[in-house]
Amino acid sequence: MDELVVDHRPVLERPVLIAAFRGWNDGAQGASLAGGFLAKTWGAEQFASIDPEEFYDFQATRPMVSLVDGITRQIDWPENDFYHASPDGLGRSALLLLGVEPSMRWRRFSSLIVDLAREYEVEMVVTLGALLADVPHTRPSPVTGTAGDPQLVEQLGLQTSRYEGPTGIVGVLHDACNKASLPSVSLWAAVPHYVSLAPSPRAALALCQRLGDLLETRIDTAELEQAVDAYTERVTEAVSTDEETADYVQELERRAEMIDETSLPSGDSLAAELTRFLREQDEQDGPPDVATDDQ
Repeated sequence: MDELVVDHRPVLERPVLIAAFRGWNDGAQGASLAGGFLAKTWGAEQFASIDPEEFYDFQATRPMVSLVDGITRQIDWPENDFYHASPDGLGRSALLLLGVEPSMRWRRFSSLIVDLAREYEVEMVVTLGALLADVPHTRPSPVTGTAGDPQLVEQLGLQTSRYEGPTGIVGVLHDACNKASLPSVSLWAAVPHYVSLAPSPRAALALCQRLGDLLETRIDTAELEQAVDAYTERVTEAVSTDEETADYVQELERRAEMIDETSLPSGDSLAAELTRFLREQDEQDGPPDVATDDQ
């Protein structure tokens, strides 16, 4: 079967591929929000997709039933769609891959992405991710960027990742890019673990801004900035109803004020923080998870 379904083949100029996956790599939906926002802002058009049949355990990642016009039932399967766009001011084409972390056959899944990148002569792959961490919702989300190529690290002001531990599809994809000699960069935003159920436009904003710096272009993030104001207000109101959580957030804010831009946490420390947090959740109850009205 054709696992990669191509609807049409766009003509691209020096493209960069930006990928964001829902799932383990997407704390508080920061990465998928950023990817969706970019597709909307850039007027991206879908041109290809990966058939989900061979990559998902549908008992774990279930398809959804929806109604069309309130009458016809429709099955919506997990999607991994490719889009193309020509953003103003970028000076090159942009490819977007928006999807869901697969359940199985990660190496085959990654090879499909790398093969498409080679076909369109993609110059760089950038993945977006978001990690749960000890950061307050009232401060800009710290973003770290890593790359495996020392030359790319120096050229773009990134870090070399030395993280060891569990990984997701993002880590496997970067390994596949490295083996294919395809330059790749990983951007990670830190999101508050005490409000992980609420989508974080703050993380999405931080990722888009860092991506703009990386690509030397300005991304219009006014809509996200407005969403950040509303998000901060709602979460602050919810936090104030629980004294223990409110005290915890104040402590995080004090820590944040003591950290300057030169001492932001590394990508390795953020990844280690996620591993630690998940382990502790299995062992004991952590700070209460605050939910907002629009989950």
